[in-house]
Amino acid sequence: MKDFIVPPPLEPGDKVAIVAPASGLAASFPHVYDRGLDRIRSVFDLEPVEFPTATKDDEFLSDHPKQRAGDIEQAFVSADIRGVIATIGGNDQIRVLRHLDGELLRENPTRFFGISDNTNLAQFLWNHGLVSYYGGHVLTEFAIPGPLPEYLESGVRSALFDETIGQIQPAPTFSDQDLGWEDSEKIEQSPEMEDNPGWSWHGGEASVTGRTWGGNFEVTFLQLATNRYVPSPDALEGSVLMLETSEELPDPGVLKRMLLGMGERGLLELFDGLLVGRIKARSHLIDRPKEEREEYRKRVARTIVDIFTMYNSTAPIVLNVDFGHTNPIVPVPIGGTVTIDPKAEAISFG
Repeated sequence: MKDFIVPPPLEPGDKVAIVAPASGLAASFPHVYDRGLDRIRSVFDLEPVEFPTATKDDEFLSDHPKQRAGDIEQAFVSADIRGVIATIGGNDQIRVLRHLDGELLRENPTRFFGISDNTNLAQFLWNHGLVSYYGGHVLTEFAIPGPLPEYLESGVRSALFDETIGQIQPAPTFSDQDLGWEDSEKIEQSPEMEDNPGWSWHGGEASVTGRTWGGNFEVTFLQLATNRYVPSPDALEGSVLMLETSEELPDPGVLKRMLLGMGERGLLELFDGLLVGRIKARSHLIDRPKEEREEYRKRVARTIVDIFTMYNSTAPIVLNVDFGHTNPIVPVPIGGTVTIDPKAEAISFG
């Protein structure tokens, strides 16, 4: 296993590459894309550099995985580029990985920001000893509807400009409401916010420190099914698993089977801790009243805790940590170190 490299932090005025390693929604919703670019410039004082794939549509990107890979590599090796930001997630980024030169990326460490389908790239970078940041899409975090939440701005700023994320706190409020992008006026509206009950702690008494691995639950399961880019059990032993669910709103029964597969494969017992992103309970296609959302979250949480502890009864589990598909989030490092302290109920990224 190679020593991990944390790419150097950015500085105000730096150039950041904008790429589309997943899907082409920037082409479908240019007003949202432009809003994200404007925020990158005006709020974070960075200069976005649009690479060729950034505004290509879904059909082009699906037909050209090698070109998507080429943009990633060029962004990493370009001397004047200090960060790489994905436009959005998708469904087929795993097809890009075979075209990437991992050693080339490692030789040119650059901070990469992306969630969801970008879990594929995050785990690929992990395999080559590079830390990436789970959060910070152009169309979601940077172009978030309404005013930019202070919690989100602070978290993104830390991931961009600080050596480490440090200790994080629960967001004061949260939302999983998707307002939709078809109406350009809606991006000025704020989503419905809910009071944050905080994180939910289960199992484990001793403080643990480990290197994070994981990302989106569904994409991680795809990686395991493909079994082309999964680290060896020796490499994962003692690490901290990070998982979060997407707007696909997977049924708890499906999640149970996914976790059972990981458990029977001998993976769940390897991890010293589990961090679960805040559970998303509605999407732009499925809305639910508050009571149904709360019940869905409880069922998902209960499933995760029950199955994980079946295979690993000593590791601490923290649910509803503010990363993933809800709003606001803090971009958290994949491949960085994290300390979970159950007694102090504290999470700190090194």
